[in-house]
Amino acid sequence: MWAAGRGLGKRLGVQTAYGRRYLSSQVAGKDMLYRASSNTADYDVVVIGGGHAGCEASAAAARAGARTVLVTQKLETIGEMSCNPSFGGIGKGILVREVDAMDGLCGKMADLGGVQFRILNRSKGPAVHGPRAQVDRVIYKRNMQQTLASYPGLSLKSGSVADVLLERTPDKDQESLKRLASQDSLDAQTSATVVGVRLESGEVIRARKVVITTGTFLGGEIHIGLKAFPAGRKGEAASIGLSKSLKDAGFRIGRMKTGTPPRLDGRSIDYSQMPRQLGDMPPTPFSFVHDSVPYADKQIMCYQTRTTPEAHEIIRSNFDQSIHIRETVRGPRYCPSLESKIKRFSDKQSHVVWLEPEGLAEHTDIVYPNGISNTMPEDIQLQFLRTMPGLENVIMTQPGYGVEYDHIDPRELKRNLETKRVSGLYMAGQINGTTGYEEAAAQGILAGANAGLAAAAAAAAATNNGKSEPPQLVLDRSDGYLGVLIDDLITRGVEEPYRVFTARSEYRLSSRADNADLRLTRRASALGLVRDSQRLARLDSVESDMAYAQTLLEQMSMSPNAWEARLGEGTQVCRDGAPRSALDMVRMGFLRDNVWDGARDPENVQVAKPRTRTQPQWAMRPSVSDLVSGWADLPVGIRRRVITEAMYHGYLKQQRMEVSSFKRDENMRLPTDIDYSQIRVLSREEVDKLSLVRPDTFGAAKRIDGITPGGILALLRYVQRQGSSSAAQ
Repeated sequence: MWAAGRGLGKRLGVQTAYGRRYLSSQVAGKDMLYRASSNTADYDVVVIGGGHAGCEASAAAARAGARTVLVTQKLETIGEMSCNPSFGGIGKGILVREVDAMDGLCGKMADLGGVQFRILNRSKGPAVHGPRAQVDRVIYKRNMQQTLASYPGLSLKSGSVADVLLERTPDKDQESLKRLASQDSLDAQTSATVVGVRLESGEVIRARKVVITTGTFLGGEIHIGLKAFPAGRKGEAASIGLSKSLKDAGFRIGRMKTGTPPRLDGRSIDYSQMPRQLGDMPPTPFSFVHDSVPYADKQIMCYQTRTTPEAHEIIRSNFDQSIHIRETVRGPRYCPSLESKIKRFSDKQSHVVWLEPEGLAEHTDIVYPNGISNTMPEDIQLQFLRTMPGLENVIMTQPGYGVEYDHIDPRELKRNLETKRVSGLYMAGQINGTTGYEEAAAQGILAGANAGLAAAAAAAAATNNGKSEPPQLVLDRSDGYLGVLIDDLITRGVEEPYRVFTARSEYRLSSRADNADLRLTRRASALGLVRDSQRLARLDSVESDMAYAQTLLEQMSMSPNAWEARLGEGTQVCRDGAPRSALDMVRMGFLRDNVWDGARDPENVQVAKPRTRTQPQWAMRPSVSDLVSGWADLPVGIRRRVITEAMYHGYLKQQRMEVSSFKRDENMRLPTDIDYSQIRVLSREEVDKLSLVRPDTFGAAKRIDGITPGGILALLRYVQRQGSSSAAQ
């Protein structure tokens, strides 16, 4: 971290793992600290980085009432989709819905630029449905930039941040600071407060809060074959100075890698023999404020091809030509490079590759080959590409490449994504060890909202000469996938790039894509994070319509014999004489609705070999629409929500009891200043992990890997004894 008081310091070289030296800044006189009065801040919040996390963070901070500036290297790359031209997917699509429910931007931008929409996992239950959209890169970026440029309370600034400015916490002596700022220390207690940033140009921006969302730019290094050079994205400089600044502050820094596939000229591809994939009709928007999307009738087609044994042999024989595939740096397990697939699944003769156009034909001819990210030399890439069906004459417009980048240990974060070491410093996105647009956007909205709320409260307190605890947006695992994401990061840390799956949530039946607004919109609105009055009006309407729809189901009631007669042969209802409503029959699985039917490829296009998959049981029941008067007149979305709640009724009842038990553990607070070394029953590993994570609840302590039931019991007894001692005094 940069400390003012003795000049700007001397310029020194930073050496990477490959022996390259890049200029960064280091300041002489580390005991001197930058000081700024809270009422002289240029902005309330500075957001560093204009990727998906930065866009959501800056907008959320502004909605919270904070004067916000987004600082990024190039204003023209704000909202850039660096890798695949899509949003959503299994688990990820629910995250996008949760961001949208809190008045975030990415869902709306994806709808406006979406050129193919699909609900993944449609053959399974609604709890694991995954909204996904292919998005036109040009339209998405243009709309995002226009939105942010006119966003109330938000300014955009071009510049590269070199250092974060700190002010020492008054009650920390110099020896304590040195210990806390050591990377050898597991004790991540607050040692300083952020007061602004310094740009590479030397300009200082004073601020109450800072949010870092640097993505792969933090110490980024691109690999193509045996070539390596500093960059966070092709053609854009890495952030070397900021990376060193964080290391100097004592943050535990790790290294991760990711990659992107080559880009292809769609005009050089022979699609004639490839299976096609169309979008759903009608498409399902991401945003709860949209009923339709602009390009519903212009949805593009994607195509499927495969790698070949010849392609695998070309890559296998050239493993020594890539520095990126070494195992010392972890890459994404669930989106592996082609080299990793060939190594890990050596018995497979081919892997599926989806050819996804990067936008409408009037904007681009570029095609994204999903599934073959790699870091082979350019000539090797072209060679193996031309062994694949339909790509015999393909033109490669950009080679695939890998990126290595720095990230912090996310166990050094609080639940609001503020760092434990530095008060007022927040982090979101890949800097926390995650991967994916959706994970970044979700962290961005939470970090930005909390930074904005805290900064606005500090500004109000300074004006009124008072002090109050700022409201914060804090979500737990039962609140949704964003809560699961944050909890996993801060309690378990990361050993590889983290991505969201439905399987990560214990409460996925209640954390669905269709009910994110019911779960989160009013909560965000209560904190002042929802500006769109239309969104709240729509939510009121949805709740009213759902209540009416449920009433329709409850009003139709018949005896067991009458139901058996209506539903036909083979139906056996408990003959206890008690009447059953249509809602009861849905809950028991005797009725369904056709709300999931028909939203498939309009031309019934076969994508690949037909699968012999039986329909789920709920899809083969008689339809409610045929039995309940007025039901078919309700909006499909309302019917879908009510039927889903009814289908899962028994399971949701059980899950509510589980959530109640979970909340009890979460409500048992832990002091964050415990000296765990004084609890003699704990093992050395348990002491180290508890000292690093510093859980704030017993529930969080239980979820830390390596903490035994005996350790939890010892911790409970210790806290109880300490509480009794305090009360006695």
